[in-house]
Amino acid sequence: MKLTMAALSIVTALAQSPKAVISGPAGPSPYDIVRGWHKPFADAGFAFGGNSGVFAESPDRIFVAQRGETRLPDPLPPAFAGFAGSIGINVLNATDRRVWRNCLYTLDGNGNVKERWTQWDSLCEGSAGPGPHRLRISPYDPQHRVWVVNETFHTIYVFSNDGKKLLKTLGEKNVPGADAKHFAKPQDVAFLPDGRILIADGLDNHRVMILDRDMNYLGEFGGHGTGPGQFNGVHAVAVGPEGRIFALDRSGGRINVFRTTSDPAKVEFVEAFTGFSLPLDIIVNDDAIWVTDLSPLRFTKLDFKGNHLYTWMVPKDLPDGYLEVHTFSVDSKRNLYGGDNQYGRTQKFVPKAGVDPKLIIGQPWRAR
Repeated sequence: MKLTMAALSIVTALAQSPKAVISGPAGPSPYDIVRGWHKPFADAGFAFGGNSGVFAESPDRIFVAQRGETRLPDPLPPAFAGFAGSIGINVLNATDRRVWRNCLYTLDGNGNVKERWTQWDSLCEGSAGPGPHRLRISPYDPQHRVWVVNETFHTIYVFSNDGKKLLKTLGEKNVPGADAKHFAKPQDVAFLPDGRILIADGLDNHRVMILDRDMNYLGEFGGHGTGPGQFNGVHAVAVGPEGRIFALDRSGGRINVFRTTSDPAKVEFVEAFTGFSLPLDIIVNDDAIWVTDLSPLRFTKLDFKGNHLYTWMVPKDLPDGYLEVHTFSVDSKRNLYGGDNQYGRTQKFVPKAGVDPKLIIGQPWRAR
């Protein structure tokens, strides 16, 4: 099978990056996995695609953005356990098996499908690349609008919370650019307490754009390189207390930290936190940062000085393993959800009984 450009970029990045040394304490996972939680719902002959975006709006409404569905072989091997990875299909590079269906849906707390936003599958159709990359909701938005980043089409879609309306399209489909109205493989979106919006734009432009609350361009920061505040692929961005902004430099293997200033169009670079190989996603809590990294696959907790406080490994072995924790989210009960972009599914983690609460990931920080 041919590798997609996204898969090739990951392989290339891993080849160029030295294996990260695990610094700081490491120990067992503080979670139990709910085995078989993500219940299949595709038509016969199909399974989940890459679960690239996951967002837990509540313990009973978990959004998933997936990179279409995966066509299964016929006859179906007896080892099939409801997801393509269980029979050796890597949904990231099995592009010949991809069909653009059920790209956006929600799950209940038991992993059953609640809503299928199939009316928007057309926004993914015709994509030669991976398509949807992230799904987020601002904690400051009373309308709880749903933001979906489409990497391949260079677009960002903003939906009503019920999925009935496409409220806004940012960028221009199939038209990459580096100006105030275009993106080039955008990756993520985050939200400042004052309503400003941060766009991680992303794999080609290596910048973070700043928009006002009405989605108008204000400024940007970053740029391609290895210098202070520069990037080799901005894969995720998150906001923390005291005006701090944390942006993952994916192929650079670090977190670039910035701080807002009195000028809404500008931020200042603070420092870079290192010790990663290919960081994928980030959640910032009130007093700590959690990151997923690819090689070796793990969750790592850091403090706001960049010290690695705790690491736990994510096994690849089935039935509960991962090939890539591309995205993760936490609900109000502190259950953890991780989307696998290669095995093709989302899993639910629940805190182990009696575990140290400092090892459990909280919901993303928000100003109160």
